[in-house]
Formats: sequence, C-alpha cells, structure tokens
Amino acid sequence: MKKTLTLFVLLILSIIVKAQTIANLSGTITDEKSQGIAGATVYLLNTNYRAVADKDGKFSLKDIASGSYILRISAVGYAAKSQSIVLSGTMRPISIQLKDASNQLDEVTVTAQKYEEDAQKVPFSVTTLSARQIKDYRLWDLKDLTAIAPNLNSASSGDGRNVSGIRGIVTTSYDPAVATYVDGVNQYGLDTYIPQLLDVDRIEVLRGPQGTLYGRNATGGVINIITKQPSNTVSGFAGLDFGNYGQQRFTLGIKAPLIKDKLFLGVAGVYSGFNGFYTNTFDNSHFDKQHFFLGNYYLKFLATSKLALTLNVKNFNNRNNGAFTLAGSPDDALSKPYQVDQNATTKMIDNTFHASLAINYSGSDFNFTSQSSYQVNNRYYTKPIDGDFSPIDAVSVVNNYGGDWNKVRTGIQEFRFTSPASSTSKLKWTAGAYGFYHYAPNKQGTYFGADAAAVGSPITNFTSINTNIDRNFGVAVYGQVTYVVSPQFDITAGLRYDHEHKKESVKGEFQPDGGDAMVTRSDTSSSANFKAFSPKLNLAYHLSANNNLYATYSRGFRAGGITELGSDPSSPPLYTFKPEYSNNYEVGSKNNFFDNKLRANLALFYTRVTDAQVPTLILPDAITVTKNAGKLSSKGVEVELSTTPIKGLEIENNFGYTHARYTDLAVGSNGEIVDLKGNKQIYTPKFTNMLALQYGYALGGPQKARLIARGEWRYLGDQYFDLANTIEQKGYSKFNAKIGIDTKNYSLFLWESNIGNKKAIDYAYDFGATHLGNPRVYGVSVAANF
Repeated sequence: MKKTLTLFVLLILSIIVKAQTIANLSGTITDEKSQGIAGATVYLLNTNYRAVADKDGKFSLKDIASGSYILRISAVGYAAKSQSIVLSGTMRPISIQLKDASNQLDEVTVTAQKYEEDAQKVPFSVTTLSARQIKDYRLWDLKDLTAIAPNLNSASSGDGRNVSGIRGIVTTSYDPAVATYVDGVNQYGLDTYIPQLLDVDRIEVLRGPQGTLYGRNATGGVINIITKQPSNTVSGFAGLDFGNYGQQRFTLGIKAPLIKDKLFLGVAGVYSGFNGFYTNTFDNSHFDKQHFFLGNYYLKFLATSKLALTLNVKNFNNRNNGAFTLAGSPDDALSKPYQVDQNATTKMIDNTFHASLAINYSGSDFNFTSQSSYQVNNRYYTKPIDGDFSPIDAVSVVNNYGGDWNKVRTGIQEFRFTSPASSTSKLKWTAGAYGFYHYAPNKQGTYFGADAAAVGSPITNFTSINTNIDRNFGVAVYGQVTYVVSPQFDITAGLRYDHEHKKESVKGEFQPDGGDAMVTRSDTSSSANFKAFSPKLNLAYHLSANNNLYATYSRGFRAGGITELGSDPSSPPLYTFKPEYSNNYEVGSKNNFFDNKLRANLALFYTRVTDAQVPTLILPDAITVTKNAGKLSSKGVEVELSTTPIKGLEIENNFGYTHARYTDLAVGSNGEIVDLKGNKQIYTPKFTNMLALQYGYALGGPQKARLIARGEWRYLGDQYFDLANTIEQKGYSKFNAKIGIDTKNYSLFLWESNIGNKKAIDYAYDFGATHLGNPRVYGVSVAANF
C-alpha cells in the first residue's frame, strides 16, 4: 500500500501543467452597512485557495487558473453564502456583502458526492449541521443526532458504541448499517470509530443507501463529520462545562501557521468525566463512573497553491467503571430506574488511535485526492464483567488475555479523481479506487461460577474460552458522472464494484479453576468471498435557482460474513451468511423562499431489503450470530423546515415517519423456526421529530453581544427492541432548554436536558436486558475563542 501511495504522489508531482491563463482575485467583504468584516473566510470550493480578510475586510487570492468557480464566504455572526464567479486575465476587485445571521439562513455547502457543492442542489436527502448549530444543539456525542436528522435513531447500551439506524435500516452487528466518516476517513466498524465530537466544522447526514461513492455498510446512509483545519490565521478556543452527576468537560484548542502560507498546525483536545447515572445496589456504588480524553492533531503542508498534504492523528482513551448499565428486564429498568444489582464489577479500558494522510491536488485538468488511514482499537475489562446482570455468581465474561488479543487493526487506502473546479464543461465526473485490510483477534472467556446452576449449567467454576480471529480485505472501484442537459435539468449516474475476502479462524477451550485449558474445538478456519455492484441514478430538475426537484434510485450493500464460535450448538461456527442488499427509491423537493429566510425540504422514500441479516445474541457468551433470514420493506416521508421569520428568531423543525416491516422473517428460537412475518423493524421509531426555537436579542457593543433563549422538543414514536416485538417503548417526548449570553469571543449558558425527567428505554437486547436514556441533567457552559 505504501509503495502504491508513493507512486501516485510521484505521478502527481511530475505532471507537466500546460500553458494557461492565470488570474488573481481580490476584493472586500462587507456587512449591510458597507463596513469591512475582519476575519471573514474566502474559499474557492474544491481547491486549496483560501484567504482570511484583514481588519478592513480585504482579501486576495493569487495565481489561479482561469475558469468557472464557486466562491464560499463566511464569517462569525453572518449568514454564509456562495457565489459563482468566472476568472480570466486581469480581474477588478469585487465587493461581497454578508447579511446578519439573525436575519437570514446560511447557504449550506456539503461534500456528500465527494466534492463540495450547494446542499440544496444535491439530488438526495442530506441534513447538514454547521459549527454554530452543533453549538446550539450542544452536540457532544454522535448519538445526540437522534431526530435532528429525520428518521435517524441512535442509542447506546452504555459502553460508548452507538447503534444507529436511518429509515428502518439499522446496525445489528459490528458491521454497521450507517457508515461514519471523519475527515474523509471511513470508520470501519463499531470497534474503531470515535463517537465523541470535538472542534467540528460541520456534520452531514446522508439518508438512504450511499453504496456507489461510499461502498460497504452504507445501506442506511452516511454520517460525514468534518473537523476544523488550521490556516494562516492564529485562532483558538477553550471551554468549561459543569453539571449535576459530577459532570465536567474541558475543551482546548489552537491553530496557527508555523510557516506562513506553507505549514500549519492544529491541536485540540477534550477531557470529560462524570460520576455516573447508575447506582449499583449490590455495593451502593456509582456504577458507571467514567472519564475520557480525545485529542485531534493536524499538520498541514501547502507544497504549492495546487498541492496540499495533511497529516491527522486522533487518540481516544476511555475509562468506564460500568460499561453495560443494564437492568435484567424492561420492568426492572422502569420500576427501579438507574439502578443495577451486579456482583461482578470492573473497569473498561478502551483505547483508539487513528492516523491519516490526505494528499489533495487541484489542477486545471483534474483534481486528485489520496486518503490513507490506519486505525487501532484495544478494548478490554480489567476484571471479569457481569454476564447475568444480577447479584448471583453465575456468569461473567473474561476478555483480558493480554495485548495481542482484542486489539483490532484496520488499514484503508482510497484514491479519487474528479473533474477540476475550474471546468466549464457540462460533464462532471468522479472516479476512484478503495482498499482495506482488517484484522480482529478476539479471545473471550465465559466464566461459570458457584451459582452457575441457576443458568442451566450442570457444572460450576470453569471457563469456556472461545477464540475467533477475523481477517478481512477488500477492494473496490467506482465512478460517477453528472451531465447538465440544460440549465434546468441534469442527470447523474454511478456504479461501484466491491470485492471482499473474509477468513475466520476459531478455537474452543475448557479450563476448570486451577487447571490447564483443554481444547474442545481444535483450530479450524473458513473463508468466503463476496462481491457486489452498487448502481445509482439521479434526475434533477431546477425550477429556479431556489427550487429543485429530484428523483433517485440507489442500491445498498452490507457485506456478508462468517459466524463466530459460541456456546449454542444449534448455531455452529464458520457458517457463511450472504451480503444484504437494498434497493431505494426516493423523490423530493428542496426549496428556499423569501430571500433565504425559509428553507423547506420534502422527501418520500421506499426501500426494499433482500437477504436481510438478522442477528441472534448467544448467551452467556455475548456473541452475535448473524443469518440471512428475512426481507424488509420500509417507506416513509421526511420534512425539514428552517426559517428566520423575524430578526433574531430561528425555528427548525425536522420530521420523519418510517413504516418498516418484515415481509418475510423466519428466526430460530430454542431449536425451532418461528415465523415473524409482518413484524416491525427493531430500533426504528415510527416517528421522529425535533422542533427547536431560538431567539437572540442584540445587546450591542464591540463584542456584538446577544441574549439567547432556546427551547427544544424531541419526540420519538413507538419502537421495538426485539424481532418478536415483545419489548416495546411507546412514543414519548423530551424537552431541552438553555439561556445565556453569546458574544463574538465569549459565551455563557445555563442549560437543561430532559427537563421532565422522562424515563424511557433507549436500548434493549432481545433477551430483555435494558438500558434507559439519560435522566434530567443540567449545568453551565463557559467558552472563549479568538
């Protein structure tokens, strides 16, 4: 992989650029009173050309290839906007006016199709959250995105790994149904991804299958996270958050040029901890007391105005004294909220490391991106963790077998070519290649203690050890073209081919207390190959510059696999299950009204899943066995409304409805096949709704201080947590609020979440173990930036 990367870099550096006209662009960014806006950012989309306005609002960009570009302008306190511009020869200085953010919506730019463009022109559903919106919603974790994007639901059993679903396509194993990308890097699986949010520039939620450009495991959609990168301007931030339950969160970051116009550094970090929501009644202790640190480090080198190299390192270190905050049943969870009764207590050690190198070349003939990444996760429990969720000494799970075990490693390489930003052609294109290697050596023991008879074990005081080693590699090639038939009509077509090879090795052992391990299943392995074609077709009709219609077809692909070794003899290991495929149809309308004071988007969708991968949790091993056991139909509607009806008032309402049922479903239960045809999909609320109202009253002054009051209403409809549809959470509401002062450089807020202290099931296993959503929490946040 390294040799291939080197060859590509040398190829780029050796390109002989043909003679062409060079242009310079300069101008002034002003407010509605024609005053210059200091610190405004000016950026040519899909290039490395970026500038920051001086104290008078003036900027300049030099040595740009002539052509047609999109100029993106943004500044704190002002509504961002994009403007088409044609560069050729000598250009006169231009003047661009920004309007106050309290009186107009931002024009949103996304990279949903692997290049930057107006979100309202993308011919499928995309929810975008800017850095300001992330701050307004107080988003600290990816699971907080629930209902903010229509038909998105995300939950956690307490161990920090989120189970996310969009439109009834849900994550049911370590291969997610919703892919997560951070700064262009695919977070391969639930082990190696980082759920915490830090110094984020924007979040894009792509709803519906995204297999053509994003590949495997994007059948539900994609969550695309872009963090803030360093530039020529020295900037920084610091934040303090304190709340009940001993909550404390500290953030700090700085970005600066080491060599002006050439070398830039960015460093950011967050430390967070709290005493836990749960009490362990077994010893009257804080059960889930935890803390973590997340660091994000950038080193960016602008070799030329066309070639940039960015090295990024992230480390996430999590310590949790109660990883699985689970009551034995839904009734226990709701009758004795935030209590567990477990005799086996331990600490989860969870260390994740990411390193990536991005090479971006923007030329006159094509743009090129190389994205290389390496991900490592080591997660284990210092002592055995309770496996029966009770005070008896029946079952506990052991996985601390040394550093060589339970340490997941993933390497990913992607090369991508796109049409140049300056192109005036009616044809835009993207082509690329993708490859990965994944290695997951898992060794886990199930210990049966003195009370093992209570769970049906004929003998006691022994450990059943299962070793499962997963080796997986894959390659893919893809392409997409968009042809502008007329100013009103364009067509996009794409195709991807994926090929994967998986190998699973298993070994079983029996070890009595004080004795040596005896092999019960000798080393054996199995391998399988999977392939898939993922096409898509989009039709877009532009009624006007502010009104767009689209229709789209796309196919999703979730990789197949090989089952692991567990204790259930009716679920033998090394069984190959097939890939899961989905066909998605969507029509929609995206609209801006009243000089961008109102944004209204509507989407209707229908998804058909074949060879649905249905999970079965094998106890007491806590191993998930997956089989192709069903067909799923999902249909629904989504509405997104954003408006600033009067100066200072912002209203957002995101609504989703999903009707997801299995049209064919047969699963095993106690050695028998049970027909569950017609049952509803798990982890899929029938409705999602987020209504947010925020009012800012201008106090004036050089800091442009504003008094801000905000309220949020989130509603989740009825949902089920088991395929038999016996564990149900009825629809419920939660309310959040905050009030404070926000200025150009400082902010102070008092906030409260789940004001009514609603107790509701957030996550439950099919055998009944249940985790509740967070109780009423409140606190204060102080932040500064420069």
